[in-house]
Amino acid sequence: MKKAVFVTGAAAGTGYCIAETFARNGYNVVITSRRNENSADAAARIAAQYGVEAYGYELGIRNEQQVKDIFSDLDSKGVFVETVVLNAANLGFGNDPAKGMDFWTVPVEEFQEVFETNLVWNFMIVRQAAMRMKEQHKGAVVFISSNTAHAAIPNRSAYCASKGGINAMTKAFAVDLGPYGIRVNVVLPGTIKTDRWRKMGASAIGGQMTPLGDISDFEDVANAAYYLGSDLSKNVTGTEIVVDGGMTSQLYPRLLDQLLKEKNG
Repeated sequence: MKKAVFVTGAAAGTGYCIAETFARNGYNVVITSRRNENSADAAARIAAQYGVEAYGYELGIRNEQQVKDIFSDLDSKGVFVETVVLNAANLGFGNDPAKGMDFWTVPVEEFQEVFETNLVWNFMIVRQAAMRMKEQHKGAVVFISSNTAHAAIPNRSAYCASKGGINAMTKAFAVDLGPYGIRVNVVLPGTIKTDRWRKMGASAIGGQMTPLGDISDFEDVANAAYYLGSDLSKNVTGTEIVVDGGMTSQLYPRLLDQLLKEKNG
């Protein structure tokens, strides 16, 4: 059987970097995103660059039948998904300022949708993967959560709460799946240098918000995911790795300390 990593939300950004990191280390790659053409293009680029087999699939949010169909197709190709990285997420009502929603105005349906995506949908994927891993008595599941599970941000209550749920689900799944040789861990990124953050001056902001003086690159998150998803962590399960430059370790950011010193002369 062909060993592979299955990465959701992997056509671009953090997910693509995670897929690249596994491919660089000899894993075949399964890429999913909401659009088939994006997944196919990302898979083709990784296959060409790293000489591995790469498969691209469209995977709609909360579509259990589609999840089953993808794993059945991989079975028919002789692909064993040894590692699953659950990167895709619903960011919640605070992600769309145009909607003007907050705690007081968000419809219950939208609040619920965040949980259905970030918790229930991920459960669907993990169960399908774990059914195959159980047969091999080997496998790894890596959730990509967020440091907002520990330190909330405004107008993202559903997102923050769902990420806390992912952290709890990690421990619960680790207990349930450990007897079958399946490890379950979670990475908690902080702010990441996306194009949007670079345009805003990410390094300058990070230098004032984190003890290490910067925020994370895609590679920082990808390396943590690779560690937890590979045999490098073969006796690690139910564990969190926070990748945020120490942001959630502090009572208040350096910026506030500087402002207080300036004010007090």
